[in-house]
Amino acid sequence: MSDEEHQFESKADAGDSKTYPQQAGTIRKNGYIVIKARPCKVVEVSTSKTGKHGHAKCHFVVIDIFNGKKLEDIVPSSHNCDVPHVNRTDYQLIDISEDVFVSLLTENGNTKDDMRLPTDESLLSQIKDGFADGKDLVVTVMSAMGEEQICALKDIGPKN
Repeated sequence: MSDEEHQFESKADAGDSKTYPQQAGTIRKNGYIVIKARPCKVVEVSTSKTGKHGHAKCHFVVIDIFNGKKLEDIVPSSHNCDVPHVNRTDYQLIDISEDVFVSLLTENGNTKDDMRLPTDESLLSQIKDGFADGKDLVVTVMSAMGEEQICALKDIGPKN
């Protein structure tokens, strides 16, 4: 045996994956799935019967959770599909900058300044109007596969 010591530097991140595998036949309506490398919410699933080549197929109709585009895919029900890890986090709105960014307060008291205003016109106007009226607003941020977007708004009363 050798007496010398070996130093190893870990370069890879073995931690959190952006997706996890799930059998296509077990994915249901209102679940999530990755189609064309985009995280999507399932709005319709139909399963065909086993054909002469032996695989039942699942037909997914989905909507991209970030841009709202409708996509479709057909996958054999016994095959694995990628399912995104989707997280929802609430933050208190502190400020809206002149450009398209907002300043948010995290649970531990830090600020998060890299969040863009939503592209959805009605949600955007609700946030701007509520902030202009001096209301205390809490925004819900949905994150999946390295993307984040404000998806909902709660009014927690007027500022003190």
